[in-house]
Amino acid sequence: MNLLAPSILSADFSKLGEEIETVISAGADYIHVDVMDGHYVPNISLGPPVIKSIRQSTKSFLDVHLMITEPLRYIEAFAKAGSDMITFHQEAASDVTETIKAIKSYGIKVGLTINPNTSVSVLDPYLKDVDMILIMSVEPGFGGQSFMPSTLDKVRYLVEQRKALNLNFDIEMDGGLSFDNIEEVAKAGVNVFVMGSSIYAMEDVASVTRAYKKRLKALESTV
Repeated sequence: MNLLAPSILSADFSKLGEEIETVISAGADYIHVDVMDGHYVPNISLGPPVIKSIRQSTKSFLDVHLMITEPLRYIEAFAKAGSDMITFHQEAASDVTETIKAIKSYGIKVGLTINPNTSVSVLDPYLKDVDMILIMSVEPGFGGQSFMPSTLDKVRYLVEQRKALNLNFDIEMDGGLSFDNIEEVAKAGVNVFVMGSSIYAMEDVASVTRAYKKRLKALESTV
């Protein structure tokens, strides 16, 4: 099943609740929340208090992506704020296994991600322990970047590993996705699609969301 996860990093923060409701009502499955600390990536975004506010205004699935150094220090805060899934960077954690355990201890889903220049094989030891792998198809930290097609090789590798090991984790992709490339991305094996500016930068956000959801649904039968 293909899932659409609009990223609120590209939304209008002055009316965030409305922006979330618009995409959910139009068929979005997840709300993707990018958290940046200004250290691991050269930008700063929102933190647990904002996620708590979002949680109070929606029952939607909150897909929280931590782009922060040593995420283990903040798992409790983000879990208690209302995250339904927490994804963190392999490169940013000194103890990946303990971070995974910490997330699971709160009864929520766990995701693991890598940057475009990181070898996908570093994820091998953790595939059996996660609910989702996120492949970054741009350098993390800023929206509106161009999609990097070479990252699809990582997706194909994960599909092979998932089959060989009889696992069932989701594969998410984030960065530069649009109508021009989602078919290629879906055929490679991605089933969770993060869309930021390609949704929220459009004049009619609801119509674009519905169009993406319809397209992703149609692609389910071709993969």
